[in-house]
Amino acid sequence: MSLLSALKGKGPSGFGYGSTAEDVTAGLSLAGRTILVTGAASGLGRETVRVLALRGARILATGRAEAGVRTACGSFAGEVVPMTCELSTPASVRACVEGVKKTGHALDAIICNAGIMALPKLEQACGYELQFFTNHIGHFILVTGLLGHLNEGARVVVLSSEAHRGAPKGGVEFDNLSGANGYGAWSAYGQSKLCNILFAKELSKRLDGGRTANAVHPGVIQTNLGRSMPAFARAALSAASPLFLKDVPQGAATQCYVATHPSLAKVTGEYFADCNVAKPTANASDAGLASRLWAVSERIATEV
Repeated sequence: MSLLSALKGKGPSGFGYGSTAEDVTAGLSLAGRTILVTGAASGLGRETVRVLALRGARILATGRAEAGVRTACGSFAGEVVPMTCELSTPASVRACVEGVKKTGHALDAIICNAGIMALPKLEQACGYELQFFTNHIGHFILVTGLLGHLNEGARVVVLSSEAHRGAPKGGVEFDNLSGANGYGAWSAYGQSKLCNILFAKELSKRLDGGRTANAVHPGVIQTNLGRSMPAFARAALSAASPLFLKDVPQGAATQCYVATHPSLAKVTGEYFADCNVAKPTANASDAGLASRLWAVSERIATEV
């Protein structure tokens, strides 16, 4: 347990900073439920798969390569179905959508866990800045492609980050989604994480049948999400880890809590941190911005 974990208590939910994925799902039976988790080959995704499968859920575990997911999750108890979903490649995402449908199992939850962070120089996919495209558009195509495949009461959980507070002043630079008119590693990451919250907010308004959509901040965790960071930044993060960062079981707690806990069956359109409702920025709560992002995302999804 980190120093900060010891200092922080629990919130209204009964869970808090130091709670783990096993803690928040203790006593739950997820037998009969099917849950899709992206980014399952490592880090928070892998731990989420392990714990939810341990509780009895059937997990459709996606990653950049099916073989990598099978290697990472093959020893877990329960039923884990590895699948390929490269979020920066629309054809791969759409193939995953069709693969999910072919399993014959409707979904009880989608956990949009995968992502990339702080690329040191501008990279693009389909003409769009890569963090925006991977973290937001890839998940947008995946989730909207599966909306008709969600059971009543299903939950969509989108991983965001407190880094959304570092998004550009206006929130989303719609005139610079390519990054060609100016690029900053952290502002682009912050924008993509703001888009994650806005997506969940707008999706929550469009779902019916008791289906919900929420965004979560997992905490600051040392995982391979930071693989693209400069070496000095990775070294600083590593040095801070024993004292100030969550470990992976703690980092996976909030998404597991929001995806499964019975108390949240009717909670939608919220932003969670440390397994409790939190307050994001004003831009993240801007309904007009969320609606505009949805329309732009739909257009991009039809073009790529």
